[in-house]
Amino acid sequence: MAYDTGLPDILVEPLVRAALTEDLGRAGDITTDAIVPPDLAGAAVMAARSPGVVAGLKPAAIAFRLLDPEMKLEALAPDGTEVGPGDAVMRISGSGRALLSAERVALNFACSLSGVATATAELVERAAGYKARITCTRKTTPGLRALQKAAVRAGGGANHRFGLDDAVLIKDNHVALAGGVAPAIERVRAHVGHLVKIEVEVDTLEQLETAMTAAPDAVLLDNMTPDMLAEAVAMIDGRAIVEASGRITAETVRAVAASGVDLISAGWLTHSAKSLDLGLDIEMAA
Repeated sequence: MAYDTGLPDILVEPLVRAALTEDLGRAGDITTDAIVPPDLAGAAVMAARSPGVVAGLKPAAIAFRLLDPEMKLEALAPDGTEVGPGDAVMRISGSGRALLSAERVALNFACSLSGVATATAELVERAAGYKARITCTRKTTPGLRALQKAAVRAGGGANHRFGLDDAVLIKDNHVALAGGVAPAIERVRAHVGHLVKIEVEVDTLEQLETAMTAAPDAVLLDNMTPDMLAEAVAMIDGRAIVEASGRITAETVRAVAASGVDLISAGWLTHSAKSLDLGLDIEMAA
């Protein structure tokens, strides 16, 4: 079964296990255990109830298999697939009790992550024709960052840094405490290893001019208008990767992309994307 998240099971399984533990509580699924005989097998289909892009099949599948290691799973619409209302996403067959007890946790992961993928795909589509790539940020649900960033990739987007330790991003508060953009960059360069990229956030063209004297690897242009972005791109003139961020929406993203930036980042892709409506329906019992 293909999931295409790029994440090994060892990273995903603890997250799913914690979600199941939360849901099953101290006594297990008392409703299902009372109604469904332990030896009753069943089959179900997870299907889309609204249009979108699928993501999160790996954690959904792990939820079922943690409760029934023999559960049979078939991905009918792997991560990254566009689906419409009624399209089947996954077929599951095995223990009837496991099907029902894992249902909500599996859907919670799949619906939420498919929402992230769907929102990302919309921005990617609206920015089509320009070189800008759509990226996420660190504004993720605690504990779920790896899964949400995988969902961004499923939607056609790219990932920003995963944490505070894999790249430098000098923000306005760093600049305030350092006493300026250039001193902040110089201190970072003296501190980090040669493989670590350095990006600096600027709010004005004057700040940008100062920042470029310190030769950062990337510049984040925060809350600039499309005209300011285009001017900034011209000032940088290929000397650094150019990222635009701040108030990016489906309505504004194309104008931002047209300015010539390399990356467009949007935090709401992971912290506020609307979940995709997916449902699970029992097909048969045996």
